[in-house]
Amino acid sequence: MKQIVILSGKGGTGKTSVAAAFAHLAAMDGDQRRAVLVDADVDASNLELVLAPRVLETHDFQGGQVAIIDQVLCEGCGECAELCRFDAISEENGVCTVDPIACEGCALCFHQCPTQAVQMEEQMAGQWFRSDSRYGPLFHAALFPAQETSGKLVTLVKQQGRLLAMDEERDLVLVDGPPGIGCPVISAAAGADLALIVTEPTAAGIHDMARALATTQHFGVPSLVCINKADLYPKGTAEIEGFCEQKGLLVVGRLPFDTVVTEAMVQGQPVTAYRPDSPVSRALLATWERMLEEVKL
Repeated sequence: MKQIVILSGKGGTGKTSVAAAFAHLAAMDGDQRRAVLVDADVDASNLELVLAPRVLETHDFQGGQVAIIDQVLCEGCGECAELCRFDAISEENGVCTVDPIACEGCALCFHQCPTQAVQMEEQMAGQWFRSDSRYGPLFHAALFPAQETSGKLVTLVKQQGRLLAMDEERDLVLVDGPPGIGCPVISAAAGADLALIVTEPTAAGIHDMARALATTQHFGVPSLVCINKADLYPKGTAEIEGFCEQKGLLVVGRLPFDTVVTEAMVQGQPVTAYRPDSPVSRALLATWERMLEEVKL
């Protein structure tokens, strides 16, 4: 079993459109390359908009702790408010209260309260789902607003996908990763056999790609590059290709700008399913086949 994660140094490069197309192409390959799909962008999950999944299981996600003050035990000394470096506790007229959004769950107030009025309680930070999509099983999640445990949730949904792939002897776990380089990206890339970095020929294209590459290289994940809308700015594409040549990176895809991608999004379909004969669909198929060669699938 192989794990492939699709990343980008920033949002909006077309990463999820590429992931959706690959999900469709994996399903077309039949039993030899059956895939489990994972949407690891838990802060803004949108792969489901294209795959139209049917939710089979819904699970609550506990994402850390928050301080709770028992007003019966609290003597209103205000010591917890003085100690809290996140200004999550306020004291007014001898009554101490906690702002659950500001609370980071460090538990300092719990350990320092002289009357043991502070308790730490688990908080529900989101939900994760096992679904059945038109192209195979999909694991996805939704982190609630203001929650900061996205890396932990990414690890959870990715692990669930991996376990199902092992149980059903599937060949591939295909992960639509989060944008950027933060904790969710690290969690999505951890243990992957290959990362495909989707970039675009913009002023910041090389910079954004380099950020994602530095993350995957740090964790020892082999990386390939796909240039989206490569024909819109040939000079920028040439700069990206030059950078990749210097770094020894293989560019496995050069996707042309094609308005059919927008049409497919409006119809809620991967572009390779909506218009398989379009220039961008043919380029995506070539990219998919080249990527499978590199990962030896």
